[in-house]
Amino acid sequence: MTLDEKIGQLAQVNAAGGHVPDHLRDAIREGRIGSVLNEVHVDTVNEIQRLAVHESRLGIPLLIGRDVIHGFTTVFPIPLGQAASWNPTLVEEGARIAAQEAAACGVNLTFAPMIDISRDPRWGRVAESLGEDPYLTGVLGAAMIRGFQGDDLARDGSIAACAKHFAGYGASESGRDYNTTNIPENELRNVYLPPFKAAVDAGVASLMTSFSDLDGVPASANTFLLKQVLRDEWHADAMVISDWESIKQLAVHGFTENDRESAYQAATAGVDMEMASTAYADHLASLVREGRISEPTVDAMVRNVLRVKFRLGLFDNAQTDAAAYAPAANADHLHAAYNAAVASAVLLKNDDWALPLHVESLDRIAVIGPLADDPYEQLGTWIFDGDAAHSRTILQSIREFVGERATVEFARGVQTTRSRSHEHVAEAVALAARSDVVILVLGEEAILSGEAHCRADITLPGAQQGLLEAVSATGTKVVLVLMAGRPLALELAVPHASAMLYAWHPGTMGGQAISDLLFGVVSPSGKLPVTFPRVTGQIPIYYAHKHTGKPATAESFIHMEDIEPRAHQVSVGNTSFHLDAGFTPLFPFGFGLSYSHVEYEHMQCSTAVLTMTGRITISADVVNVGPRPVEEVVQLYVRDLVGDVTRPVKELKAFTRVQLARGERRHVAFTLTARDLAFYGRAQRLIVEPGRFHVWIGGSSNPELRAEFTLVDDTAR
Repeated sequence: MTLDEKIGQLAQVNAAGGHVPDHLRDAIREGRIGSVLNEVHVDTVNEIQRLAVHESRLGIPLLIGRDVIHGFTTVFPIPLGQAASWNPTLVEEGARIAAQEAAACGVNLTFAPMIDISRDPRWGRVAESLGEDPYLTGVLGAAMIRGFQGDDLARDGSIAACAKHFAGYGASESGRDYNTTNIPENELRNVYLPPFKAAVDAGVASLMTSFSDLDGVPASANTFLLKQVLRDEWHADAMVISDWESIKQLAVHGFTENDRESAYQAATAGVDMEMASTAYADHLASLVREGRISEPTVDAMVRNVLRVKFRLGLFDNAQTDAAAYAPAANADHLHAAYNAAVASAVLLKNDDWALPLHVESLDRIAVIGPLADDPYEQLGTWIFDGDAAHSRTILQSIREFVGERATVEFARGVQTTRSRSHEHVAEAVALAARSDVVILVLGEEAILSGEAHCRADITLPGAQQGLLEAVSATGTKVVLVLMAGRPLALELAVPHASAMLYAWHPGTMGGQAISDLLFGVVSPSGKLPVTFPRVTGQIPIYYAHKHTGKPATAESFIHMEDIEPRAHQVSVGNTSFHLDAGFTPLFPFGFGLSYSHVEYEHMQCSTAVLTMTGRITISADVVNVGPRPVEEVVQLYVRDLVGDVTRPVKELKAFTRVQLARGERRHVAFTLTARDLAFYGRAQRLIVEPGRFHVWIGGSSNPELRAEFTLVDDTAR
């Protein structure tokens, strides 16, 4: 390969969409392009692959990239919603179907999964994430990678996955996209990097750098991340792609003086392929000729790109036969999307068994809200190829289910979720007053979350809170269904609903899934993958926080309204809380109700002492004492009581789903080894420390059953 041909392999360019302009034809023929993104017309893809293979000197096929985030034509729940299923099998199946539908269009590379730890729901991209927990994110991220890539990347229907954004993007200041991240190395290693290590262990084909800087060094020029961690410590051979123009933006950050220096910094740090911008194409050759970058450095970058192409089997056949694939949005794909939407929904409140609804006892059902009958908005963010024509809305699905058994009437209440007008509230109130039950569908339109769509106030937008209060004031039972791309601060909403079902943006089959959940055809089993704050000002609030030297307790909390006027300022006895919001979330991580009631009993450890080379089994009985069958997510948490660095108050270490018939008792056991208790200490090395551990089993991050064991070093001499 000539130097120019090598540099060509490092260029990823945006497509024109549906045709091949002359300048792109020429660039492909001349070997100046290694990848094209955002082309999904299969005939056009086949044409550009033909040009690359048959009309360029070396015949190297192209990577065809596309954001396939939570489905393709068939849209699954947003990733944060899928995370609420706590079901790796469903997550893998969704990614597999998305890969097949995308591959039928010639796509062979997706920019997913996004495995940024997301503890600030103001950040719009929390919708693309798998939540706040490193372990859950790692498990589900690996499942997505398996779904996209299959067991053989060269097999039809497999596409290369891309773990993003490497690394720490979810810690952007103030929850604003593209913003600065300041993460101490110890927190980076213990919280933000583990999902990426899980992705590398799962064989992810590529990683994407973050837009943000990390402690002053932008990720696209961060040698620590891309060389020390990724290559030297993890021994990863995955290709590294910049985010959109993020190499060029190194100069905007103020990290480099111009595009030439940006190309130098990114290439020497370890970014293999440049997305959209042309700093590499414009400057790498001269940097090599001047001796600032060695040609072996470029060779290593090219090898990382070519390796992905070989593993995809593109050198054997780069053409796509769309007829070899099942049609998009077929019955099987829609059924899988339905199952995912059912499993993703989280029941947050159900006073006096308000749900499920019994249609036989209802004469008139009011369906109210701007999201109740909107086939597009339920699809959520980043659905370039989703087709709203396939969507099943809540109103449509309820009417089909109810049929002639009751009257179903509809009112929007507010025009959009952002509308501040109360013009249509009176109509909704009148409908609520003459109905037996109100199904009120509120939340966020899809455009209010996702990339660059961050919010400073994450309460219900627009006039929706007023609509909720007005409808609730009629005295008719209100079932509140919420569709959103993030956790919302719902403290003001909770008192005005008898039941609350959080459906995220549930995708194509969301309406049917929600209708079936409301009427008890299926039962809710989702658990929160993120903590829900009471008010926006509590952010960040997450379950795996540190204990601090003055931890808050129910006894120490004082609300500011209870403080006497002109009270003396004292510090004795003070603890860590907000005077106006306390220290507890509205709904904790891992929480979710069902249509039954599960109790946990008889927790025990198989041994009181775990050795460095041994195992410990931690178990409990899980009992369904409620009126219906239930699927429960049983969760195991651990706390290291004394550490080389301070440790979280709880860490999720394992989970499993169990199905319980009415009255059934199931013995559930988890096994841990010393390796499961490892963490990065003061020297930034992975260590396993002897000492005491608390361990919990329960249905959320606030479990009641706790046991204790001690880890001892039996290898010391």
